[in-house]
Amino acid sequence: MERNRIRVLQVSPSLGLGGTEKVMQSFAVNLDRKTFHTAIYSPSNGPRGKLIREQEIETFIGADLFSILDKFCPHVVHIHRAGWAEPGSLRPLKLAKIPVLIETNVFGHHDPSPEGQLIDRHLFVSKFCADRYAKVNSIPTVEPKYSVLYNPVDTDFFRKNCPIERERSANSFGRISRADKGKWSPLALEFLPILKEQVENQQLTPFQYRIIGGIPEAEQFVTEHNLQNFVNFLPPVLTDSEIAEFLNSISFLVHANDTGESFGLVIAEAMAAGLPVITHPSKEMRDNAQLELVDHGETGFVARNAQEFAQAVYFLLTHPQEARQMGENGRAKAAKLFRAQDIAAKLGDIYIALLKMKKVL
Repeated sequence: MERNRIRVLQVSPSLGLGGTEKVMQSFAVNLDRKTFHTAIYSPSNGPRGKLIREQEIETFIGADLFSILDKFCPHVVHIHRAGWAEPGSLRPLKLAKIPVLIETNVFGHHDPSPEGQLIDRHLFVSKFCADRYAKVNSIPTVEPKYSVLYNPVDTDFFRKNCPIERERSANSFGRISRADKGKWSPLALEFLPILKEQVENQQLTPFQYRIIGGIPEAEQFVTEHNLQNFVNFLPPVLTDSEIAEFLNSISFLVHANDTGESFGLVIAEAMAAGLPVITHPSKEMRDNAQLELVDHGETGFVARNAQEFAQAVYFLLTHPQEARQMGENGRAKAAKLFRAQDIAAKLGDIYIALLKMKKVL
């Protein structure tokens, strides 16, 4: 092997702003560079590509994956995808006879195709996804074919840049997502008129709801309910520094997404920054890993309707000491379970174990 390093190619459908791409970037950066030579492939470039290259990670961009495999000769290919069958997408990997193929199964779907059988290890990003996969498909999610590996979060960075001692606006809370209707729930807005009435009746300081990822429907709701003085729509952010700056401007995070979360990167980052989180359960078999991250009454609240959301927000607004303790509980949980360096080390161990099992090492 080149200087005794294991060559790993991380593969993503894009280099955009999404959590999938951010996770791939974190793995590439945090894998031990003495042991692994990691590069990234995507059919098209994007804003995250520049960030990756700034961290001295090689990127391959283009439609011809087979030629890139022939050039880089990876020992491990690690694909990041939804989990369902994508006809033809794995064919170049089969032709190149990659020794080890790993999938981060972002949404916990099943690929029953012959190509899907090429995958040596399916990594689920939460216990919820692994359990649902097993239940729906009657397939035990056990090693060596399956395991759970939480998404990495740079908890060290957030601890340093979002310290306990920082000044916080006690009346300010926020929400962050992509400006995508699929990332929203009506609950993210319906609690506001209830909360406004509570605050005004108690003659409290007006609250500020800071939103990154606003959509036209949200702006329309705010206008129709005369909430312009209470809600601020902010531009998107990309880097952890920008995210930390936003999280430092609020005292807790409001998360509401009807699709649910297969992991919940925004929630985990808010926890790493020492903020309590308010979320809600998803219906039926939708993604529900947000309940795996947020412990009701310990690291935040789980609210089932607009009234409960308003009550949870009101409690955190009026009980800053309890809110701070919940936030620090969440920070400790995030550092224990999601720390990027620890997750990357576990991933490296998985690569090596599979290479040994395949007698490549």
